[in-house]
Amino acid sequence: MSDDSGLDLAVVGLAGRFPGSGDVTGLWRDVLAGKPVSTRFTAEELAGSVSEAERTRPDYVPVFGVLDGADRFDAGFFGYSPRDARLIDPQQRLFLECAWQALESAGHVADVDELSVGVYAATALSGYLLHHLLPAGERAGSEYEMSVANDKDAVATRVAYHLGLRGPAVAVQTACSSSLVAVHLAGQALLAGECDVALAGAAYLRLPLAAGYRYEPGGIMSRDGVCRPFDTAATGTVGGSGVAVVALRRLADALADGDTIHAVIKGSAVNNDGRAKVGYTAPSVDGQADVIRTALRAADVDPATIGYLEAHGTGTALGDQVELAALQEVFGTGRRALGSVKAVTGHLDVAAGVTGLIKACLAVRDGVVPPSPYFTQPHPALAGGSLYVNTAPESWPVTGAPRRAGVSSFGIGGTNAHIIVEQPPAVEVTPSAAAEHVLVLSARTPQALDDARDRLREHLSGTDADLGDVAYTLRETRRRFEHRLAVACRTVEQAVAALAAPATLDTATGDLTDGTVAFLFPGQGAQYAGMAEQLYRTEPEFARHLDECADLLTPLIGVDLRHVLYRDRDDALLRQTRITQPALFTVEYALARLWTHRGVRPAAAVGHSIGEYVAACLAGVFALPDALAIVAERGRLMQSMPPGAMLSVPLPAARLAERLPLGVELAAANAPTLSVVSGPAAQVEAFAAALAAEGVTTRPLHTSHAFHSAMMEPVLAEFAEHVARFPAHPPRLPVLSNVTGEWLSDHDAADPKYWARQLREPVRFDDCVRRLLAGPYLLLEVGPGTALTTLARQHPEAEQRSTPSLPGPKNAGDDRIAMAAAVGRMWLAGVDADLGDPTGRRRVPLPTYPFARERHWVEAGGTVAAETAPAVVTAGPRGTPLEVVHQIWADLLGIAQIGPDQDFFSLGGHSLLGTKIVARIREAFGVDLPTSALFETPTIAGLAATVTGLLAERPQQPTDDLADLLAEIAAMSPEQVAHELNQTQRKDPS
Repeated sequence: MSDDSGLDLAVVGLAGRFPGSGDVTGLWRDVLAGKPVSTRFTAEELAGSVSEAERTRPDYVPVFGVLDGADRFDAGFFGYSPRDARLIDPQQRLFLECAWQALESAGHVADVDELSVGVYAATALSGYLLHHLLPAGERAGSEYEMSVANDKDAVATRVAYHLGLRGPAVAVQTACSSSLVAVHLAGQALLAGECDVALAGAAYLRLPLAAGYRYEPGGIMSRDGVCRPFDTAATGTVGGSGVAVVALRRLADALADGDTIHAVIKGSAVNNDGRAKVGYTAPSVDGQADVIRTALRAADVDPATIGYLEAHGTGTALGDQVELAALQEVFGTGRRALGSVKAVTGHLDVAAGVTGLIKACLAVRDGVVPPSPYFTQPHPALAGGSLYVNTAPESWPVTGAPRRAGVSSFGIGGTNAHIIVEQPPAVEVTPSAAAEHVLVLSARTPQALDDARDRLREHLSGTDADLGDVAYTLRETRRRFEHRLAVACRTVEQAVAALAAPATLDTATGDLTDGTVAFLFPGQGAQYAGMAEQLYRTEPEFARHLDECADLLTPLIGVDLRHVLYRDRDDALLRQTRITQPALFTVEYALARLWTHRGVRPAAAVGHSIGEYVAACLAGVFALPDALAIVAERGRLMQSMPPGAMLSVPLPAARLAERLPLGVELAAANAPTLSVVSGPAAQVEAFAAALAAEGVTTRPLHTSHAFHSAMMEPVLAEFAEHVARFPAHPPRLPVLSNVTGEWLSDHDAADPKYWARQLREPVRFDDCVRRLLAGPYLLLEVGPGTALTTLARQHPEAEQRSTPSLPGPKNAGDDRIAMAAAVGRMWLAGVDADLGDPTGRRRVPLPTYPFARERHWVEAGGTVAAETAPAVVTAGPRGTPLEVVHQIWADLLGIAQIGPDQDFFSLGGHSLLGTKIVARIREAFGVDLPTSALFETPTIAGLAATVTGLLAERPQQPTDDLADLLAEIAAMSPEQVAHELNQTQRKDPS
C-alpha cells in the first residue's frame, strides 16, 4: 500500500451529526445495527407545524430524519451575540461547529497558523431565511444582515474566519452531490499544494423541524416512510437533516506527522451528464458509468479489487435502475457488496455524499461490510450480476489487495462524483517511553470544562489507550482556553480515577503569565536524605549534573554527597550545615539543569539564603566550581559558630521588628504575615513564651544555629576574603537579592562584601515574591519540598502561578510524578514543558469540544421574542444616559444582563452592529456621537460618559415664554385657572 505516486490522500478527521446520533461513532453504531433512525411523528408532534387538514390527508407520510438540537448553537464559543446567532442560517451554524470538531478530531485545530487549511462546504437553500426571518422583517434584522447570515456563499468563508483558516474557502453547490464534489475539490487543492489540510462536507436542515411529506405516485418520496435501496419493495426515499465533515491531508504528510488515518483516498472524479438523458432532473447511465471509470483510473486500481460499493441508492424506481445499470457496466465480473447509508439516515440532501464516504471509510478501516437488514427481495437488475446486498455485517479480511470501496453521489442537474477509498496503511506504533503523563483540558466556560472532563473519563474507561499519545494530542493539538485542568498519572486507571474526582484536580482560570518562568531555590531546612533520588536513578541529565557537583565537592567537604544522600541516607550528617548547604546547592543545580533540558528556561531567579547561590551560578555570576567552593566554605564557617535558635512567627516583619527583645533579630521576612527571628536560644525561647501569652502561636525551626543574625558576624570578614578569591561577573539572568528585595545589581554581584551581608542580614523573600508577582512570571520552586511555594501562595495571586517541582520528606520517593504535576501546573499557567518522552507521538481521536448549545431561533412566521424586538428609547424621564445606553445594547445584542464595563466586542459585537448602536444613541439623545466613540470606549459606562459630556456641551435653548405659560396653564385644574383669572382682574380694574 505504498503511495509511489504521491497522489494518495489521507482521511484524518471525521465529524458529523445525524438523525438518531450526535456523532460519527453513533452513526457507525446505527449502520452496523442496520437501524433506520427516521422519526415517525405523532399527531401531537405535528400539530405545531403542520395543519390538521394536511396531516390527516391519506397521502401524508409523517416521517423524516430529525436532527436533534438543530435550533441550538454555542454562540459564545464563536463570538456571536444572541441576536446575531438568531440571524444565521442554522445550516451554517451546524457546519461551523462540525468543522471545528473535524479539525480537532484530526489534531490540527491548534496549528492553523502554521499549516494552510482549506474548507470546501455546501448547504441547501435556507428555509430559515424564507420561512422564519423574512416574515419577521426588520424585527429580526436588516435585509443586508439577513443576506450575509444566510447566503449559501458564506458557509465556507464563515468557517475560515472563525477558525482562522488561510487556505481556499469555497462554497460548492451541485445539489445532492455537493458534499462529495467538495471532497473531490479539496483533494485536488491538496495535490496542487494550495493547502496542507482541507475540510470538506455539508450541512442540510429541512424546516419545519417536525413535518413529513405528501407521497406522490412516480415521485421520489417513499410511500410508507422507509427507504429500501435496490429492493423490489422500494417506493422511494425518505428525507433527513444532517451535517458531516471530513478532514483530509496528503498521505505522506499525515504519516510524517503521526496523524490517525481512517482511510486513504486513492482517486476521485467529477463529471456531468450533459444533455444525454430524458430531462434535467433525470439520471444518466453513461454519466454515472463514466465518472466511476474515471475515478478508478485516477486511483490506478483494478475494478476487481473493489470489495464494497457505497451507492447513491435513493430507493426510487428510476434512480436505482439507472445506478445499477451503470455499476453493472463498470463492475461486470466478480462479487462485491452494495449498500446505501440512506437506508439508515434517510437522504441528507447536500450532506448525503460525505455521509456515505464516512460510512465507507469506517468499513475499510474496521474490515466490516456494513449490512442492509431491511432488504427483502433484490431488484431485478441484481439478478445474476456481480453485486449483492448483504443483510448482516460481514467480516472483510484482507486477501491479496487492500480493502477498497467506491462511493457514489449524484446530484439533480447531472453532476456526478465517485471516490475510491482504501484501508489505512499499517503504522508501527511505538509505546510511550515515558512512565508519567500529563493530561490537560481546557474550555471557554466552567461547565464546558466539566463536560470535557466527563467525556474524556468515559472515553478512557476500560481502554488500553496509550497515555503518551493521549497526553500529546491534548497538549499539542488542542487550543488552550480560559478554564483549564491538568492530571498527572501513570496508568489509564489512575487517569480515570483522577478525572472522576474534580475537586482534587489542578485547575486555573484566565491569563496568568506570558509563558515566562522564575526559578525559586529553597534554603536550609528543605533538605532530607534521599531527596531527588528517583530522578538520580532515572534521569540521565539530572544524574550527570549531580555527579559533576559531587565530584567537585568531595575534596572540599570530605564526603561523597551521593553516599550521604542515596547510599547511606545519613540524616544526621545531612543536618550538619557544612553538608546541608552543598547538598542543597547540588540537588537544586541539577534540577535546574533538568528543567532547562525540558525546555523550561528561567527568565528570572531568586533563592532563599543558600538558594541565592544557585541562582547566581545559573546567571553566570560564578562558575560552577567556584560557586561550589564558596558554598562549601560558607557552610563550614557558619557551622563553626556557637549554637543558636530560630523561630517562625505568624506576624508581618514590620510589626515584629518593633517588639523584638535585645539579642533577637529578624532573620527572614518570608510572607505577608510570616517571619523568622533568630538569636541565642534562651532569648528566642523567652520571646516565644511572651508571644504565646498574647495568643500568638510560634514554631521553632529545626536548626542548630542562629542564621542571619549577629551570631554570624565573626565569620563575615573571613568569608568575604574567601569569596574575593573567585572571579564574579554581572548576572546574565535577572536575580533578586535576598538583601534588598530588588534585582541584584552588577556591583553587588561582584562585591565579596555583598555576599557576606547576604549571610548576615534578613532574607527579604516576601519582597522578592512581590516583585515577581508584579511581572508575568510563573514561580517554579526548583528544589526539594514545597516551602517556597507555600510562602508565595500567601499572596492570593500566586495560587495559580506557583508550583513545586519535588515532594517534601513526607511524600518522598515519587519525584517523577511530582515533576509531571509541575508540568501540568505550568501548562495551566501558560508555560509549555515536556516530560522527556523521546519517542514520536501520534495524534489520536479523542472527544472533541463539548459545545454549550443554547436555543437561538426566530419562530416560523417571523415571531420574535419580546425581549429581542427593538425598543423605542428616549432620554430625560425615560432614563439616565447609562440606563438608555444599556437598553440599546440589550436590544441590539439580544442580551438582557450586561455589565457597565463589559466589552462590546467580547459580547459578540461587530462593526455593523456598532454603527446601529451609535445611530440609536444619536436618535435617543439628539447628540452628534461619532462612530469612533464605540471603538474608543467599547463599554456602556464609557459611552454613557461620552454622551453625558456631549449633553453638557450642547448650548442651552432660549426660553420660550409663551410655551412655558401654556405648559403651566395646561397643568392647572379648571378651578385654579378661574382663581388666577379672578386675581388678575382684581389687580387690573381697567
